[in-house]
Amino acid sequence: MTHMHITTWVVALILFFVAVSMNKGDNAKSFKIVHMILRLFYVLIILTGFGLIGSAFGVYALKAIIGIIVIGMMEMILVRAKKGKSTGALWAVFIIAFLAVVYMGLALPQGFQPFA
Repeated sequence: MTHMHITTWVVALILFFVAVSMNKGDNAKSFKIVHMILRLFYVLIILTGFGLIGSAFGVYALKAIIGIIVIGMMEMILVRAKKGKSTGALWAVFIIAFLAVVYMGLALPQGFQPFA
């Protein structure tokens, strides 16, 4: 389940940056398709994340909340950029939350242990 969760995150991040780059051009239809596929991956990330939580809770609940904040920031950045509004603060929250959730994912007992 850990590998599935990491795979969905990696694919979602790739799709996110593809969508960000597509939004700057005249690819409205392609952007919409990539954005909808990305939304599917949001759901997969959440489902695999809940599968990882299982019986262990506590700090994993905090990691889940931060992970949902990361997903929310990804969606808000794409929507606000599409509308032509500023996204600077959203990018800052996204980067901080992303780094926190990756660190927690690597430091907690479940999953990979590069910091142990």
